[in-house]
Amino acid sequence: MLKIDNLKVWIWDKEILKWINISFEIWKNYCLLWRNWSWKSTLSSFLMWNPEYSLIWWSVEIDWNNLLSMSIEERSKSWIFLSFQNVPEIPWIKLWEYLRIIYNISLKNINKDQADISPFIFKRHIKKYLEELNISETFLDRDLNVWFSWGEKRKIEILQMKLIWPKYIILDEIDSWLDLDAFRAVASMLKDLSSENNSLIIITHYFKILEYIDVDKVYVMKDWKVEREWWKELVCEIMEKGFE
Repeated sequence: MLKIDNLKVWIWDKEILKWINISFEIWKNYCLLWRNWSWKSTLSSFLMWNPEYSLIWWSVEIDWNNLLSMSIEERSKSWIFLSFQNVPEIPWIKLWEYLRIIYNISLKNINKDQADISPFIFKRHIKKYLEELNISETFLDRDLNVWFSWGEKRKIEILQMKLIWPKYIILDEIDSWLDLDAFRAVASMLKDLSSENNSLIIITHYFKILEYIDVDKVYVMKDWKVEREWWKELVCEIMEKGFE
């Protein structure tokens, strides 16, 4: 379980999160809703540790371990995956090199004596995932996310999820910047990825993606705090009546 109790976060002199109490369980999917500037994305950025944030009072645990005592590297090894709202482009780093590094790290996270997988073996291993996601093998030799379309960037993120199988997958407005065909493809891939071994945490202010992915609980954020929580029926109510 990823559990957040009484979380208050400041950035510089502004309070941006107020007494957040949320918990996420494996095998359940969640949705954080509200309009822009309700600091939904701030919560995900905080969980992966943005050094600009200051904490006033908090308790954040992942599988009964204190998340806040962990470094960024340790958090990434705690089976949390953050899908960026704006996916960065990183020149001079080949996609296949990056993917092989995170794959080897994930294996060693399970077994510290695990030897690194060679480039040759890794490229054979990854081929089935490329076929599943309809990604050309030529992408492996390109710089990481450089000149990728938004749909291609999202596919590469899903490829990473398939390689390392994180428990808690935070999808920060993953539906942004996608055209209709790309959105449908990405949403269907995420639906197939959802399983009893992970939890999808969807951050959005749209509802279309929820037609593809079933959620078990919905949190509505307003004025930098959780205003309301309920089961997935809350989405239907908001669609009918609006947020107000």
